[in-house]
Amino acid sequence: MEIRPILSTLLRHKTAAILIVLEIALSCAIVCNALFLIGNRLDHMRRPSGLDESHLLFVRTNGISQDTEAAAVTRADLDGLRAIPGVVSATTVNQAPFGNSMWMSSIKLTPDQDSPTMTTSNYMVAEDGLKTLGAKLLEGRDFNPSEYVDSEANEYAAVIVTRALAQRLFPGQPAIGKSFYVFGSQPHQVVGVIEHLPKPRDGGPEVEYDMTMLFPARFNYMDGGIYAIKVADPGRRQAVLEQAGKVLAAHGPTRIISKNATGTLEDMRAHYYRNDRAMAWLLVAVAVALLVVTALGIIGLASFWVAQRTRQIGVRRALGATRSQIMRYFQTENFLLATVGIVLGMALAFAINQLLMSRYELPRLPLMYLPVGAVLLWLLGQFAVFWPARRAAAVPPAIATRSA
Repeated sequence: MEIRPILSTLLRHKTAAILIVLEIALSCAIVCNALFLIGNRLDHMRRPSGLDESHLLFVRTNGISQDTEAAAVTRADLDGLRAIPGVVSATTVNQAPFGNSMWMSSIKLTPDQDSPTMTTSNYMVAEDGLKTLGAKLLEGRDFNPSEYVDSEANEYAAVIVTRALAQRLFPGQPAIGKSFYVFGSQPHQVVGVIEHLPKPRDGGPEVEYDMTMLFPARFNYMDGGIYAIKVADPGRRQAVLEQAGKVLAAHGPTRIISKNATGTLEDMRAHYYRNDRAMAWLLVAVAVALLVVTALGIIGLASFWVAQRTRQIGVRRALGATRSQIMRYFQTENFLLATVGIVLGMALAFAINQLLMSRYELPRLPLMYLPVGAVLLWLLGQFAVFWPARRAAAVPPAIATRSA
């Protein structure tokens, strides 16, 4: 197909051509960044927790008065929870993943270090902690029975860290056997490395998502201990959760089950990332709406040009042009306009991404999103121009040549 006649026609309709090019450019820029942000949010929500999410429950209780026998009540609670049919194991933790609160501690590699190497989150787990959470042990061992202490002791000889934290503290070295300092002057020796364990609140830099550590500590319910329960059958989680409430209500003084940090881990994750999902859906709606508006603009402009060129189309048909040639003319014309708009849109996409990076600390727009956006706009343009082009190709030569 000859390109020169198409370019000549577009030059005679510069204003309309420029408007559709700018519309396509804006759509390309926004769609590329929207797709990137949607992918970024989905990746953010899908990061592995390293826990057995489909089998885990958490129950948090709040005492309404001081309880001097809180440790004994907590032990009785655990015995009762473990006796529930379908429960594999139960333990206490000081915080739950995807919760509303987070315990933070500073790490020093030497006792006389002036400023800490870093500050990160720490989990306190009682007996059967790793078994209940389902955390995958990559190196080393679980805590020995003799290493568990009551929370008041605040002295821990052993610590288990995530792979990310081990690499941060001891880059290029095996972490097992190394020591660091968190609580007091006693060193904590790394006895195990697990794959993942996210911070309860995921608000920091991406690289610090699962830089966490575990200490062997028995927290009672008055000290903020949360009951973690592992079930054999995911289908019975809700039934076990209801039974756990009855067991806890039967032990010790009256307590209130807190809605925060209570429920299945899958539900807690879903609730925690609800805003991320809402933003992803909002971006999908914006992208779809923008593409629809762009498609309508292309259809409107193509229809207008078909009406304006009725005589020209008729002459070409009378001179032997086939319907397919007429359709290819309008499709090629749209392809040229879309290409110019896409090139401008790619430059604008990078400019928008730079603004987002400076304002919201987002990563750089990967190049892979540009061809995706380009192909999407090219296909949209061809789809939108198909019906006006088909209508133009259907104009009878005799009627077209008589039109004024």
